[in-house]
Amino acid sequence: MNNTQTNTNKQIPITTHDEEILVVKTDILLARHTWQGLHTADMQNYLDLVTKHQEFLPRSLMEQDQRYKQIIPYIIFNYDDSYFMMQRKASASEQRLKNKYTLGIGGHMRREDMLNATSVFDWAKREFHEEVAYSEDFTIKPIGIINDDSTEVGKVHLGLLLLIQGNSDKIAVKSELKSGTLLSVEDMKNYYDQMETWSQIAFEFLTSNSL
Repeated sequence: MNNTQTNTNKQIPITTHDEEILVVKTDILLARHTWQGLHTADMQNYLDLVTKHQEFLPRSLMEQDQRYKQIIPYIIFNYDDSYFMMQRKASASEQRLKNKYTLGIGGHMRREDMLNATSVFDWAKREFHEEVAYSEDFTIKPIGIINDDSTEVGKVHLGLLLLIQGNSDKIAVKSELKSGTLLSVEDMKNYYDQMETWSQIAFEFLTSNSL
């Protein structure tokens, strides 16, 4: 994997309402180890790096600046032997992911979001309830860190892969997503080529690991 960082000098106007999102410098996050795909060891070390070195910078600038990684909790929902597969809308805020199928529920962590969250897990639970309708009990556990430098989206994002295990199949998408359904790993194979890259990485992990 080529870990050379690209510093763009392109100036992008910041709008009045440009949100400030949580980022960490790429060379800090990948100083000890670089990888492509899912890294399941030492997750606590990366969470500590995020806490220690976090910055909140305008999203419009960060989308083009490979010196930084935007930190995105990426939450997979599991019930029994099925996983919640969703489809993004054509009007998705990240246009590079429009209409893609996704296993992950998540989003950017804004400065104001973190004021009422004591950890990434607190934020992830709140984001989960914002994105989908689910009122039953669940547990949440960390799986690993997704780093994908094979796409322009991946080069500026780092995923914290989390698994929510629910005790009910009563789950549905809200307005930000086009559709959602619970599928077995075998049935999800039919959507693999239409999945966003992070979901392909997560799917490959699910096919070879018992959760």
